[in-house]
Amino acid sequence: MLTARRRVVASAAVVLAGALTLASCGGSDGGGSADARTLRLWHYEAPNSAMGIAWTEAIKEFEARHPGVEVKFEEKGFDQIQKTAPMVLNSSDAPDLMEYNKGNATAGLLSKQGLLTDLSAEATKRGWDKLLSPGVRTTSQYDKSGVMGSGNWYGVPNYAEYAMVYFNKDLFAKYRLSEPKTFDDLVAAMDTFVGNDITPLANSGAEYLAQQYVYQLALSKADRAWVDSYELYKGEADFHDAAWTYAAETFADWVEKGYIAKSSTSAKAEDAGVSFLRGKAPILFSGSWWYGRFQDEAAFDWGTTLWPDTRLTPGSGGNLWVVPKNAKNKDLAYDFIDITLSKKIQNLLGNKGGVPVAADAAAVTDPRAKQLITQFDTVSDRDGLAFYPDWPVPGFYDVLVSQTQRLLTGSTDPDAYLDALQEAYDKGVPKR
Repeated sequence: MLTARRRVVASAAVVLAGALTLASCGGSDGGGSADARTLRLWHYEAPNSAMGIAWTEAIKEFEARHPGVEVKFEEKGFDQIQKTAPMVLNSSDAPDLMEYNKGNATAGLLSKQGLLTDLSAEATKRGWDKLLSPGVRTTSQYDKSGVMGSGNWYGVPNYAEYAMVYFNKDLFAKYRLSEPKTFDDLVAAMDTFVGNDITPLANSGAEYLAQQYVYQLALSKADRAWVDSYELYKGEADFHDAAWTYAAETFADWVEKGYIAKSSTSAKAEDAGVSFLRGKAPILFSGSWWYGRFQDEAAFDWGTTLWPDTRLTPGSGGNLWVVPKNAKNKDLAYDFIDITLSKKIQNLLGNKGGVPVAADAAAVTDPRAKQLITQFDTVSDRDGLAFYPDWPVPGFYDVLVSQTQRLLTGSTDPDAYLDALQEAYDKGVPKR
């Protein structure tokens, strides 16, 4: 995401076999010492999210396997880590292990700045390189320019994620609407809700949801080569091409039609999620990180479907465990990563609404959890993970937020909106 957000729930990837053998703590490669007594851990998952639940259990498992070692967990906000990481990681106050957003503009930038530990040797030693599928580990590796997909390992995901359409089955039934299996179905449903004075789409203009609506609309007119040009610089990214033009114009049109509320300009992602949970918005397009929370909190029947009539959707391997260059107990950090990839924790994650990367398929028994994993497999099998719109260049998330807010309020038009994105993107593309 960034999926930029305060992550509420996690997801994962293809279910793979093979348990990991945990290494005992000991000194190595300038990290930690055999008598280290504390592991300082930062992450930003909600306690009742799939990841929050799984990692709480991982902390218990870690302390049981490391007698006398205490995990000092500090909950941080997504934006808090996003904005302060370079400063904190360049100081003596860096934690031993933290969750960080993946992609060129985030983990890639920190790796380029020399603020993260190179995990390549550990990835080979502990089998992480073989455990993670190619699509999931794309965001683990960064080259000297900080571009993902190749080079050294600077992070390890233990889940994957993708965006989907969440819909309130009770509201759909009330208005005699079926699951939106085609794009025309989706539009017809939104027209029905607007006709009944209901704003159909939950949205957050102040955070990532609005820009991801735009990105998904663009993806519906794009292909893999388009994604690779935009995200990996394998070609020219043209913000006035057919895909981006369709996306900007359609988003503006949806605002005018009342599918998206202009009043959502200042809303946060949490506001959008709560509007869906309270039954105010019948549709939410967002990531699988909400899945476990909706399982836990929704008082109505709900379902999910992939965005109709397209092969591509925002998604990737999940956020990364990164080990700061200045971490004092790196070996403990490596051991904790191992535990989060163990069968016990992966199976728990899967049953709580994530899509684990290393679970036993038979161990994931919850029906909704199985559906989540099945949908992810569908996207993965068709090479449909298209990463996220803010990833390509540093600072692009803030540009997307501010410019999409302007498109939402009508203070800019689609053409000027795309001009602004092109300018910011071109300034940030690294020389290679």
